[in-house]
Amino acid sequence: MSEQHANGAPDQAPAPTTHFGYQEVSETDKEQLVKDVFTSVAHKYDLMNDLMSLGVHRLWKRFTVGLARPRPGQRVLDLAGGTGDLAAAMYPRVQPGGSIVVADINPDMLAVGETRLADKGIIAGVEFVEANAEALPFPDRAFDLVTLAFGIRNMTHPERALSEIHRVLKTGGRALILEFSHPRWPGLQSLYDLYSFNLLPRLGELIAKDRESYQYLVESIRRFPDQETFKTMMEHAGLARVEVFNLSGGIVALHRGFRMD
Repeated sequence: MSEQHANGAPDQAPAPTTHFGYQEVSETDKEQLVKDVFTSVAHKYDLMNDLMSLGVHRLWKRFTVGLARPRPGQRVLDLAGGTGDLAAAMYPRVQPGGSIVVADINPDMLAVGETRLADKGIIAGVEFVEANAEALPFPDRAFDLVTLAFGIRNMTHPERALSEIHRVLKTGGRALILEFSHPRWPGLQSLYDLYSFNLLPRLGELIAKDRESYQYLVESIRRFPDQETFKTMMEHAGLARVEVFNLSGGIVALHRGFRMD
């Protein structure tokens, strides 16, 4: 029998909590908080990426596309792909006959991406879909390739997103997940902490007029699992032959896995 208050009403179990940066928040609140962050930064997102990484994020994404090996006629899902930079890079490789779905939980990010790709003349063969990666609105085995760059650490239940990625991949399909990780070079962690906790929020304040969102983004990086832990999470979701590629000394890691069943 459940416990009751003095007035006879049963106790309610506390709402599940999760982290939002270094804050502890309810799971139901986190999704909206993350949406608010990316609504705030959407129109400065790519500029800030260039400034924060000194342009190196473009090399990380180029490496990802090269390792993904999208081919003509394939169907690709780019998760958390809002501003469309990965989709733009992969588009010529899936032509003729291929298609790309850019899915993001934030409509403001999608609007920026759709405008950018249209400006490049990329319209046919690309679809923009507002979707939660933890509950994708796509059938089983629908895609040859799934990419996800710098988005999974913002998800409330990343393990659910990994299971959904596995579900929507065709047999033999591959998933590539690019994310900030844990530096491997001696001494790099302390320099990276000094840079990210001091300079990045300041850049957010000066350029995007939003220090708090960039403070959260820095904190979310520190809360994300290390390379081996995330590799194990991918394996638990059903992905096989998972490999880790450390970039820039492990500041960023690319994980690649396959659906083999």
